[in-house]
Amino acid sequence: MEPSHFYMKTFSLPSKGEYPPYYETYISKLAEANFSDLLLLQLEQLKTLFSSKPAGWENTPYAPGKWSPKEVLGHCIDTERIMTFRALCIARGEKKLLPGFDQDPYVVQGQFNAVSLDDLLADFEMQRQAILSMIQTFPEASFQEIGSANGNPMSTRALLWIIPGHFMHHFEVLQQAY
Repeated sequence: MEPSHFYMKTFSLPSKGEYPPYYETYISKLAEANFSDLLLLQLEQLKTLFSSKPAGWENTPYAPGKWSPKEVLGHCIDTERIMTFRALCIARGEKKLLPGFDQDPYVVQGQFNAVSLDDLLADFEMQRQAILSMIQTFPEASFQEIGSANGNPMSTRALLWIIPGHFMHHFEVLQQAY
């Protein structure tokens, strides 16, 4: 997918203090890059990885108690939706505490192994397009807005940058363990 001129808004990586320390795992994976280009590049990398694997691979966990690749993908989609929602709320000035979420019940309830791989990949792509479309509506100052998510101060831009960092974390696991 070629980046569209529509998706050219840029904003810098967050500073420490704009997100809780446990998100450093994801933020530390990122170099100063164009956010939009990175989201689109990751989409293509994901498609390439899944298309390079044999049939049935996507439903097989690498060890007992681990998620299948389709469950990992479903988890990424859910997490991106939640982070996007939080970013929207904070960008628009929400001051109420935004809730956390427990990823494991989301994966169980998602029943991602019953969803076709094509549908999950299309859903991931549409989620990425939705993020890129949404950020075009943000005034520059809204990227530095601070709100509270899961009991922690978070900036809009931190929530957005966590998305590709979180993806990188799981993509590396998909490449190495599966």
